[in-house]
Amino acid sequence: MNSLIEFLDRLIGYVWGPYLLIPLLLGAGVILMAGLRFMPIIRLPHAFAVLWRGRKAHPEHEGEVSPFRALMTSLAATVGTGNIVGVATAILLGGPGAVFWMWMTALFGMATKFCEATLAVKYREVTPDGKFVGGPMYYIKNGLGPKWKWMATLFAIFGMVASFGIGNMTQANAVTKSLVGLAKTQMDITLSPVVVALVLLALAGIVLVGGVKRIGQVAGTLVPLMAVFYVMGGLIILGIHIDMVPGAFALIFESAFTGHAAVGGFAGATLAMAIQMGVARGLFSNEAGLGSAPIAHATAIVRNPVKQGLLGMLDPFLDTIIVCSISALVILVSGQWTSANINDAATLTSAAFDSALPFGGLGYWLVTGGLVLFAFSTILGWCVYGERCVIYLFGHKAALPFRVIFTLVIPVGALSKLALVWSLSDLFNGLMAIPNLVALLFLSPVVFRLAREFFHDPKNRDE
Repeated sequence: MNSLIEFLDRLIGYVWGPYLLIPLLLGAGVILMAGLRFMPIIRLPHAFAVLWRGRKAHPEHEGEVSPFRALMTSLAATVGTGNIVGVATAILLGGPGAVFWMWMTALFGMATKFCEATLAVKYREVTPDGKFVGGPMYYIKNGLGPKWKWMATLFAIFGMVASFGIGNMTQANAVTKSLVGLAKTQMDITLSPVVVALVLLALAGIVLVGGVKRIGQVAGTLVPLMAVFYVMGGLIILGIHIDMVPGAFALIFESAFTGHAAVGGFAGATLAMAIQMGVARGLFSNEAGLGSAPIAHATAIVRNPVKQGLLGMLDPFLDTIIVCSISALVILVSGQWTSANINDAATLTSAAFDSALPFGGLGYWLVTGGLVLFAFSTILGWCVYGERCVIYLFGHKAALPFRVIFTLVIPVGALSKLALVWSLSDLFNGLMAIPNLVALLFLSPVVFRLAREFFHDPKNRDE
C-alpha cells in the first residue's frame, strides 16, 4: 500500500507540477483573457448586476435552476477547505508573496471560468426526463465533433472517480475530524465519530436524493450564509488590527517579487517557491480550468450562454479574491505564520484566528465552523458533478442510483483512513483539467464571437 501511495504521489507531483498543469492552466487563462480583451475584469460590475437579477429565473427561458442558484451550486463545490487550509499551506511554503500569485491566478481564472460557463450552456443537452446536462464532456462532443468523443468520455470517467474522493470521502473525513477535535479541545468532551458520520449521512441524504433542484435550493441559502459567517469573522479581526493591515499588504507585494527571508519560525521562501505555491494553491482553490464548475452552470435557466458566463467568472473572484484574501490577511496580521510552534496549515489558520480575537477559543470555533460548512457544501456541489458525469456515461436512469451510492459513501469516508483516497483524488482531479483545457483552447473562437455579439447588442446590456 505504501509503495502504491508513493508512486501515486510522484505521479501527482508531475501532473500538478511546474511542467504540466500549472503552466497549462495559467497559460490558458492568459490566452483566454487576451482573447476576451480583458472583458472579465472590465465587465466585473456588469457581472454583479447580472448576479442580482439572476436571483429569479425568467419564466420563458430553459433550464433547471435560476442563474443565481447555478452559481451557488458551483460555489458550493469551489469554496471549500482550500480557502482555509490551502491559503495557510501557500504561506507556510511560499511565504506572504504566494498570496499575490494567488490573486493573479484568480484574475486570469475569471477568463477561464467565463469560457467554461458560456460553453456549458451553449452545448448543453436535455435528457428524456427533462434534466439539463452540460459541461466539458458535452462541449467536447458537441463542439469539437464526434472524433473527440473519446476525450469527452475520459473527462467523464475522471470526474466520476474524483467526485467520490475529493468531493465526498475526504470532505466527510474533514468534517468528522474537525468536530471531534473541537469537542475535545474546546469543550473537553468525547464526541463519537460514528455519531458525526450518521448525522452527516442524514443531512446530506435529505438534500442529495432530491437532485439538482433541491441541491440548488440549499446551496442558494447555505453558500451566502457560510461566506458571510466566515468573511465577517475575518473582517472583525482585520478591523481590530486595522493598523497592521497596510503592512500585511506591503509584505505581500514585496515578497511576491523577492521571496522572503527566514524570520521567527518561518523557514524562508524563494521567489520561485512563492510563485509555484501561489499559483498551485490558487488553482486548487478556485478550480478554474478543471472543468467541474461548468457542469453546475449548465443547469441555469438562461437564454444567452454569455449571461451565465458572466456569473461563472465571479467564481474565482468571490472564492480567491474575497474569501482566500480574508484568510491570508488574518494569518499575516496575527504573526502566527512565523511561530516556531506552527508546522501544519490547519493549525496555522486556527491559531491565527484565535490569537487575533479578544476571546480565547472563539477563533477555533470560527475556523472549525467554516471548515464544516465549506466541506458540507463541497459534498453537495460535487454530487451534481458526479451525477452529470454518470449520466453522460450510462444514461439518465443512472442518476438516482448514483445519488444513493454517493450518499452511502459519506460515512465510509468519515470513518476511514484516507491516504490512498487522497492520492487518487488529487490525481483524477488534475487529470480532469487536461481534456477540458484542450477543448477550451480549441473552442475559444466560439466564446470570443459570442461575447462580442452579446455586448454589441443593446438589448443584452441590461439583462
